[in-house]
Amino acid sequence: MIKIQQSGEDYLETILLLNIKNGHVRSIDIANELGYSKPSISRAMGILKKAGYIVMEPNGNIVFTEKGKQKAMEIYERHQVITKYLIKALGVDPVAAEKDACRIEHVISQHSFNRIKALINNSDLP
Repeated sequence: MIKIQQSGEDYLETILLLNIKNGHVRSIDIANELGYSKPSISRAMGILKKAGYIVMEPNGNIVFTEKGKQKAMEIYERHQVITKYLIKALGVDPVAAEKDACRIEHVISQHSFNRIKALINNSDLP
């Protein structure tokens, strides 16, 4: 089993968000969104494909496998919950909270994430 790194998780999250925004995703869309070169994107897509997270269609569209969609949604949920926690519970500036959540989402333990999620879901935070 291939374990993807933080950058791979960032790619999965980007694919998810672009798919929501545009209804489809191609490598050039990811390159434009992240500001990376097309060869870098191609290499990353190869890794995600080999890991079973995406499929490249003949027309160039990148499509999630069920495993890939689930992983991307988990990463995105972590990002959303941690951002909300940093803003609502700690008073962190929203721009800083977004950036910090992007880093924290990759290293936080499942236990700690579950506790933050429970706190956010069960609190009277504004």
